[in-house]
Amino acid sequence: MTKTALTLDLERTLYGYCRESGAAVVEEVTMPEERGIVDTLSCQLTASGEFEWRCYELKVTKSDFHSSAQLSFVGHYNYFVLPLVLYQQIAAEIPAHIGVLIYRPFDAADPDQVATAYPGYLTIVKTARQQALQVPGEQLLDRFLHALTREVDKAKRMDLGLTGFGTDQLYRELKRRAAVQDPLYPTQPYYNRFIQDLNQEAITDLSDQATALRAENARLRREASYWQWRAGQRRLP
Repeated sequence: MTKTALTLDLERTLYGYCRESGAAVVEEVTMPEERGIVDTLSCQLTASGEFEWRCYELKVTKSDFHSSAQLSFVGHYNYFVLPLVLYQQIAAEIPAHIGVLIYRPFDAADPDQVATAYPGYLTIVKTARQQALQVPGEQLLDRFLHALTREVDKAKRMDLGLTGFGTDQLYRELKRRAAVQDPLYPTQPYYNRFIQDLNQEAITDLSDQATALRAENARLRREASYWQWRAGQRRLP
């Protein structure tokens, strides 16, 4: 399902919040034993040398909060991450052992707020109570590592860009998008734009070549005129 802009802002801010606390963190981790998918899962080594797991479920609307989707609160500490307005609407429905982080977007006009690289900031308004892990720790670690590997794979593919795909793959994808248009910028379909761009590039290249040939021809004519003049000078008595 496509994420809303607000959900993405919560996700980015939560990622920064967890990283600043020194935790390793990854989004969308599938749990073992059919325990659903954790929106965001963080892991941190405690002073006693044990892993501490925190699960975060992100909700942006009341209908989202009341969704039938399974809540994967399987960690030692478990939190809802909510916009302030939503929290005010459903505060009484949150279980006693589940914590709450409130999201507020940055306001550039507020002199008391310090801007960061993230869209907003989080405040704990309800502390989570510690509980025993709801899934085996080894399985949780395994799922966490696989989710991290998935994100590394994404980053590597982004770094490679189109070089990571074969020509046939690119051609098939381009044909698949023959009739697809950008919904935000209503222009002609992608495939037509691609062909038009290729034709324009070919025209530009030929124009550049013609300009270069004309310049080279003019240079050769000047040289020929010069040598003709020199030859005439030598024949003078």
